[in-house]
Amino acid sequence: RRVSWLSAALAGVQTLPALAAEGSYESGRLDLPFVGHCTFGKFPPFTDWQRLNASGADFAVLGVPNDMGTQWRSGARMGPRSVREASTLYSFGHKQVYDADTGETYEYGEVIDVGDVDVVHSDIMTTHNRTQQAVETILEAGLVPFIIGGDHSITAPNCAALAKVGKPIVLVQIDAHLDFVDVRHGVRYGHGNCMRRCLEMPHIQQIFQLGIRGVSSTGKSGFEDATRMGSTILSVRKIRELGIATVANMIPADALIYFSVDIDGLDPSIAGGTGTPSHGGFMYYEVKDLLRLIIARSQKLVGLDLVEVAPPYDNNQVTATLAARLMLDAMGFAYAKRAGGAAQKVEL
Repeated sequence: RRVSWLSAALAGVQTLPALAAEGSYESGRLDLPFVGHCTFGKFPPFTDWQRLNASGADFAVLGVPNDMGTQWRSGARMGPRSVREASTLYSFGHKQVYDADTGETYEYGEVIDVGDVDVVHSDIMTTHNRTQQAVETILEAGLVPFIIGGDHSITAPNCAALAKVGKPIVLVQIDAHLDFVDVRHGVRYGHGNCMRRCLEMPHIQQIFQLGIRGVSSTGKSGFEDATRMGSTILSVRKIRELGIATVANMIPADALIYFSVDIDGLDPSIAGGTGTPSHGGFMYYEVKDLLRLIIARSQKLVGLDLVEVAPPYDNNQVTATLAARLMLDAMGFAYAKRAGGAAQKVEL
């Protein structure tokens, strides 16, 4: 009787002992990153927003594909779709994530993808209002919003929604640009105005603007206004001089924190897929450590947005992959904080 080469080969293979539960795939679908529906991290979709309080989730991922506030290169409207696709790289199904660099093991918690704000093309204010309502819905359900932009103009309605928290919020911005223009040619809610609009809100207690550098749309008077209104502005070079841990310790202990991460806060050598790249930016580990230490120091992370990923300029999805990784890092740190874990102390 003839035996195929494959049968003969398999006959000589001994069955391996069962793997430990950590990192194994003992039952169910393998569900590799390139298989199935493309939600953020391949976490479950949950699009019935009226039932969010019954979802049992910790974090809700919301897309805001709005780039009507851009002043230079558009394309960030495609950011949510690109970041979602890139995030599937990290969806291998492990319940725990081990970071060999820091020795930390953490989980992301229960995450759902609630889809996108229904953008009205050419009507930025209606879209901003819909964005605010969507974020309010997430907050009212007791979930923490993780929001993918879109350009930075979406942070104003995001922060307006934070009034639902009912307590003062400290806003931490990671960005190359100050985004503190008041009004220019009648425009008050573009991506160059957003931080001034946020700091004008009574529930935004304080703002830390980290990574600011180079030439931007905000002139000297805007920097003076920001400082007068309570902003702490630190460049990348100043933060490196002080050290990440020192900067993190400037954040009020036990504050409620909202992060707004503009991907151009990172250096274009690793995040070139954005509308307004600026050289001299952060590297990945610097932003990761800021997230870790500030979240650990805070009372709670009440939300995060990550904006300005523009896929038309993102060769090989490097920028979108970085954006997805930072969002997942923040989820891990926030869930560890919620679960009573402590972020490992890092000497920087």
